[in-house]
Formats: sequence, structure tokens, C-alpha cells
Amino acid sequence: MTDPHQPATPPGTDEGDIERRAALAEALGKEVWPADRDQLVAKAQEGTAPDRVLADLRRLPAGQQFENVQEVARALGIGTEQERF
Repeated sequence: MTDPHQPATPPGTDEGDIERRAALAEALGKEVWPADRDQLVAKAQEGTAPDRVLADLRRLPAGQQFENVQEVARALGIGTEQERF
């Protein structure tokens, strides 16, 4: 029997992707957007983000602006939820 309080995993994602994206969102907050790689790394370092988050952010392409965590996740190849129509 499944736990009714357990969040469902949306199609196109897996548990690891959800955790990575949540860690990015937590480290970056809502006030940083839009931002480029260097701004995102600096923001994450201010909040003492985990090494995994910093490593992911450093892999982003230089000079590209990101509007939100979803765009960062896509650029890193982290699964995102499928859009509902």
C-alpha cells in the first residue's frame, strides 16, 4: 500500500531529479532571478549551499541568463515535469 502523504513523482522526473531541483531552489531562493551562472554560484556560496549544488551550478554555460530554477534544471539535464495541456 502506498503512503497517501508521499508526494507523487510527475512523469518525466525521478526522485533524484526532484531532490536535486529542490536543493537548487533552496540554495538560490526567489530574489536572484534573472541571473547568469556566476551570479547563481555567488548566491549559492552566500548561503553555504551543498557541494553538489555548487558543482551543478558551475557546470552551467557562461553568459546565459536564467529566469528560474526550471531553466537551470533543463540546462543541467535534470528532469522536469511535463507540461499539462
